[in-house]
Order: sequence, then C-alpha cells, then structure tokens
Amino acid sequence: MKKTGVIAAAILATSFAMPAAAQLSVEDQIEARQAGYQFMAWNMGKIKAQAVDGDVEFNADQMKAAANAIAAIANSGMGALFSPDSTMDKAENTRLKPEFFQQTDKVREVGTNFVREANKLQEVAATGDRGALARQFSAVGQTCKACHDNFRAD
Repeated sequence: MKKTGVIAAAILATSFAMPAAAQLSVEDQIEARQAGYQFMAWNMGKIKAQAVDGDVEFNADQMKAAANAIAAIANSGMGALFSPDSTMDKAENTRLKPEFFQQTDKVREVGTNFVREANKLQEVAATGDRGALARQFSAVGQTCKACHDNFRAD
C-alpha cells in the first residue's frame, strides 16, 4: 500500500462519530469493536505460537492468513465504532477511557502507527520469513500496547 494509502486508512480507522456509529446503539458499537479486537488477538496468538514461540509448527500459509486478517481489521474503519457515549464513564462492558476523545492527536498517532505496522505485518508474512515475521509481530504488539497504555483501563 502506498504511503498516502496508509495515512488515509489510518485517518479513517481512527476517526470517530461517523455515520455508521450513529446507526448502532452504544452497546452494539462496543460489542462490534470488541469482536474485532478479539479476532485480531486470536490471529496475533497464532503468529506468536508459530513465529515467535515455536510452540506450533510454522506454516507460512497460516501466517499469511493471520496477517491478512489483522491488516483487514486495521484497515476496516473500526474508528466508526467509537462514540463519546461508548466510554467507560458512560457505558457498561467497556474499558475505553474518556481520554480517547480528549486526546485526538494522540489517538490519530496511535491509530496511524497501528495501521502502518499491521500492513507491514501482512507484507512480511507474504515472504514466509519466520524471523522477519517475529520481528514485525513485535512492532505490531508495540502499537497495541501504546493504545492500551493510553486509552484502555486495566
């Protein structure tokens, strides 16, 4: 993906209060985004088990599929599933801090970094290089951690 495409995807992924969010109840927004993150976590777990820990035999095709799923969700526009009413001070079953809507520049930075690294994960997985995949897995994990550290309550 070209750099401008990555930036555009990141802006879309981190934008909020879009029309799609208005069509969903707060509860549905929370449920949908949690499902997306859970699916990404499951795929990250597959990559970790095969490329990082070696607990499971490395299968390049499975790694490509997992990385494709992660990149697809990263580029899906999940930012539309975040509305100010879906934070932990206003809704149940969420750990989204209100700071998410107070620090929009930080949200954009974190989201842009995540999309970029998820797209790079997809590219690296396509090569079948286990070591490179393990290194890029770490880079993606750091972007996840940055969001959790800033915008997710324990």
